[in-house]
Amino acid sequence: MTEIDESNRDRPSEPTRRNILTVSAGSAALGAAVAGLTGVLPVQQAAAQAPSSSKLQEVLKRGHLICGTGSTNPPWHFEDASGALVGMDIDMARLLAKGLFTDPSKVQFMEQEADARIPSIITGKVDVVFQFMTVTAGRAQQVGFTIPYYREGVTLFMLADSKYNTIADLRAAGSSLRVAGLQNVYIEDWIHMAVPHAKVDQFDSEANCLVALNDHRVDAYMHDQSSVRWFMNKFPGRYKTSGYDWMPNMYSAAVPQNDQVWLNYVNIVLHDAMTGVEFPSYQASFKRWFGVELPEPTVGFPMEYTPRTT
Repeated sequence: MTEIDESNRDRPSEPTRRNILTVSAGSAALGAAVAGLTGVLPVQQAAAQAPSSSKLQEVLKRGHLICGTGSTNPPWHFEDASGALVGMDIDMARLLAKGLFTDPSKVQFMEQEADARIPSIITGKVDVVFQFMTVTAGRAQQVGFTIPYYREGVTLFMLADSKYNTIADLRAAGSSLRVAGLQNVYIEDWIHMAVPHAKVDQFDSEANCLVALNDHRVDAYMHDQSSVRWFMNKFPGRYKTSGYDWMPNMYSAAVPQNDQVWLNYVNIVLHDAMTGVEFPSYQASFKRWFGVELPEPTVGFPMEYTPRTT
């Protein structure tokens, strides 16, 4: 279990809209007067009147968040050269801590294997799980899921000097194309969804799939889209993708069931990160781990309700 990081390195050094809009101590009396006129309660008073049985109140009283996550799966959760936990999941947990305590370091990470994600929530060992957890109907019978913070999928990637460039090139190669995949009973079916006639070479680890690609023993490697983005960002100029993604699935945080207050709160933090005041933090995380610069949210009509035109 990682110790709570009390450093301030994640705090913004420049004024933000949140800083500007924060009511100063000198205006507390005015805030109280306005609250009396409008019926809006100060934060502390509102929190005191919220349901005491909610995980939200438990976390606030404790003074830090407990998050279940992993430590071996870049770019989601892994240890950097200094041994610190980093990754997209870690960033999401710190955003939640920032929302709770205005301090992203107020989070204690409980490192766990993937098969412990649901048990750790059910038994109350953690408050939330950020661990590249795919939403399924079966899992939703055991835990509550937040709104998704990433849409995963699979893609084919090749060495930069490959003679193949597009999915059309790969399909045209027919049975002469060799594709690596992680050993799985369904792996051939999954790969054939994209390249129906390719030969599939199965390997017992992702590392061996990558070695086969680097050694030119296969032409392409089917892997999670997020991992491919991370590889391309980490090793610029070494790899390229077909530009074709398939088998979409959602990554969400998991929380205890039957606690709508806590679920609503975590949803608000994630929604704000992807579309509102905290967007720069989410944008920076996306850029760091995937090498993709997300466009700024539109102002006016909420973009999440805008129909797609293409």
